[in-house]
Amino acid sequence: MGADGEAARRLPDFLAHKGAFLDSMDLRLDEIAGDRVHGHIDLGVEHHTPWGVVHGGVYASVIESVASTGASAAVIERGEFAMGVSNTTDFLRPVREGRVDILATPVHQGRSQQLWQVVLTRAEDGKEVARGSVRLQNVPLER
Repeated sequence: MGADGEAARRLPDFLAHKGAFLDSMDLRLDEIAGDRVHGHIDLGVEHHTPWGVVHGGVYASVIESVASTGASAAVIERGEFAMGVSNTTDFLRPVREGRVDILATPVHQGRSQQLWQVVLTRAEDGKEVARGSVRLQNVPLER
């Protein structure tokens, strides 16, 4: 889990609580920490547009999900979680199928806001397929 493993364990179990929308993507998070999230997604026809390539909304959703998980791990000890307020995703090359690796790291972690960058690369050749930045607001957890 990384350096912030204890904080990450206090996060709600992402895989158990992600809901039907994210569950349908089959996103896997292999490492969750307040300064890094690493995971992967195996892409296939279930992620396609009618033109036979992965839908950009899949990438945008992955980027938002991974960034908010890492940002929340960074502030959970303060009784807060991070909620995305802006997501800019760039689609760099089309993918039809295969494993895509995901790496998210913070650019800025402030008292009230965070900015994370997320890079998605094809596992087969390391080429970037999408990248994004997510600005997040740190907000108190409901009691």
